[in-house]
Amino acid sequence: MSVFGDVLIFFRDIGLYDVVLPFLLVFTIVFALLEKTRVLGVEKIGDKELPRKNANSLAAFVIAFFVVASAQLVAIINEMASNVVLLLLLLTFFMLLVGTMEKETKEGFALTGWPKKAFMVIMFVGIFLIFLNATGWLQLGWDYLMMNWDSQFVGMIALFVVLIAMMAFVVWTPSSGGESKKD
Repeated sequence: MSVFGDVLIFFRDIGLYDVVLPFLLVFTIVFALLEKTRVLGVEKIGDKELPRKNANSLAAFVIAFFVVASAQLVAIINEMASNVVLLLLLLTFFMLLVGTMEKETKEGFALTGWPKKAFMVIMFVGIFLIFLNATGWLQLGWDYLMMNWDSQFVGMIALFVVLIAMMAFVVWTPSSGGESKKD
C-alpha cells in the first residue's frame, strides 16, 4: 500500500467519509437554502435587509447533526453523491464527444433548444433513479414488475403511452417561432 492509500484508510477510520463530509455537505446545502429563501426572517442592518445568519447557521448545524446521527441517511447520501458525480462525468464525456463534431464558435459549445431540455429531463430521471436505487425502492419496483409482467400489463402500458401521445398531440400546437406552445 502507498502513503496516499494509508492516508485514505486513516481518513476512513476516523470517520471523515461517514461523519465529517456528509455533515459539511448537509450543513452547506441547508444553510444556502435558508439564506436564499429567508425562511427564518431578516434583520435590518443600516438600510439593507439581510438574512439572519445566526439563526440560519444554527438551524443548518442542528439539521446536519440530525442527518449524520442516522447511519441510513448517511449511507443514502454517500451512494447518491457518488452516483450523481458519475452521472455528471458521463454528461461531461458526452459533451466532449459532441463538442468535437461541432463547429467552433466564439461562444464555445452548449446545448440549446430542445436538446438542452431533453438532457435536463434525462438528468432529472437519472437523479430520480439514483435516489430510488439508494433507498432500495428501485429493486422493489423491478421485482414487482418481474413478478407481475404479463401480456395484459404490457397492453395496459402500451395503451397508456398511446393515450398520452394523443393528448399531447391534441393539446400542443406549433407557434410561429417554431417552438411548441400550450393553449
